[in-house]
Amino acid sequence: MSDEVRDRFEIPKEMRSIAEASVEQARKTFEKFVGAAQTAADSIEERNATVRASAKDVSSKAMAYAEKNVQGSLDHAQSLLKAKDLPEVMRLHSEYVQAQMRALAEQASEMSQTVGKAAMDAAKPKV
Repeated sequence: MSDEVRDRFEIPKEMRSIAEASVEQARKTFEKFVGAAQTAADSIEERNATVRASAKDVSSKAMAYAEKNVQGSLDHAQSLLKAKDLPEVMRLHSEYVQAQMRALAEQASEMSQTVGKAAMDAAKPKV
């Protein structure tokens, strides 16, 4: 090809229009893809935040229960030291065991509700 022919080379108008439309369509498709990927990433981040908050709530409750139970045990030991006789020791111990059973049942129920709520929150679709 001569230099003159190369300098005059032009893409036909129709082909240019098709190419421009294809590029524009590819751009829009890519933008939609990036938007969808960002939405998915945001959803995962929100879900992780929900799971972390729920785990923190469960952990806090467990620590509070442990503290309460240990404090109850220490109070019980203190009361046993002040007992005057064996029947009082038996009564105090019976009261302690009954109180602990009630407390443990209540704590298990609360923990079950907390864990159930955490599971529901983690599984809930984000809008």
